[in-house]
Amino acid sequence: MAARVAPAQVQAKHQSLHHLVAKADWSDEAVLRVVRQQVLPTIERHGAIRAWIIDDTAFPKKGTHSVGVARQYCGQLGKQDNCQVAVSLSVTNDHASLPIAYRLYLPQAWANDPDRRRRVGVPDDVTFQTKPQIALGQIKSALQAGMSAAAVLMDAGYGVDTGLRDGITELGLCYVAGIQSSTGVWVPGTAPKPPKRWSGNGRPPKLIRRDAARKPISAKELALSLPKQQWHRVTWREGSNTKLTSRFTAVRVRPAHRDYNRTSPRPEEWCLIEWPKGEAEPTKYWLSTLPADVPLRDLVDLAKLRWRIERDYQELKQELGLGHYEGRGWRGFHHHATLTIAAYGFLITERSAIPPSAAPMFKTPALPNGYRPRGSPYPT
Repeated sequence: MAARVAPAQVQAKHQSLHHLVAKADWSDEAVLRVVRQQVLPTIERHGAIRAWIIDDTAFPKKGTHSVGVARQYCGQLGKQDNCQVAVSLSVTNDHASLPIAYRLYLPQAWANDPDRRRRVGVPDDVTFQTKPQIALGQIKSALQAGMSAAAVLMDAGYGVDTGLRDGITELGLCYVAGIQSSTGVWVPGTAPKPPKRWSGNGRPPKLIRRDAARKPISAKELALSLPKQQWHRVTWREGSNTKLTSRFTAVRVRPAHRDYNRTSPRPEEWCLIEWPKGEAEPTKYWLSTLPADVPLRDLVDLAKLRWRIERDYQELKQELGLGHYEGRGWRGFHHHATLTIAAYGFLITERSAIPPSAAPMFKTPALPNGYRPRGSPYPT
């Protein structure tokens, strides 16, 4: 790039570009805000934003000096290894998606080490937060920025966090959250026991209870107990070779996570379950606060829309070099990602100008009255 910008001053220009990415004092949030303002109108020409997607991505690393690097789960490798992890929030419809927030996850070993923080330039106001806490902060910032509300999608890595789901609900948003098969739920017709009867001494009991006869079951137990006729074949979109189809069911349940610390059961929500034909047991589970009257196909379609973030990261890494940053500092890590997302937004805009995404340049003229195609005995 330096050679293209200034062929006669390649070395000097290379240093300038390096400074721009690694050291220059400009705001990632401000640049992403401008990218959002430029790109979202292009995306929304093909339909309103349907969902916000929470996810993270990992970057394998060999050393121990790059900011945030630690031995943790690396999705790119599918195992625990030395890596950095960044949390993102994207907005999407059926046409395209765009990351609008991006932040490095800083493990506790880093957050509580002043010397390491100083060497890589971690800002003083950055404290330890779990990945779900970072994601919830990104959602709050998006709402404060005036983003149109939409359902929040997340995989089981985030969906199992009850605090995150509750936080999203408190913000007035719906979610479709992946969960593990072991997640406890109260099925229709069951509920926790009411608080104990007050004896007249001390404070009146307020917490709901469980016992051996009245307790929640796992999402997997629920799935295996359902009759065959409750499962339905649903097609949600065209794949690369064929239509994507599987078997699903959805049941109204109450999540049971630590509800013995509550004074009342949690509200009902959907438990969506996928059991592909030929599999020995169900493969995926979700909890969703979408309305009680939502059709099963719409529920499945929204849950499966999370594939957009997988494509985002694939293109950001393979085509635009998201994982190619070789510096060690906090500022450079985020500047590099911000410029990569800006380039991705530019590509989304350019693609929309190319048919078939673009509107046709010329309108097909209407056929004249009485026109008769060659060889036809009748006019059209």
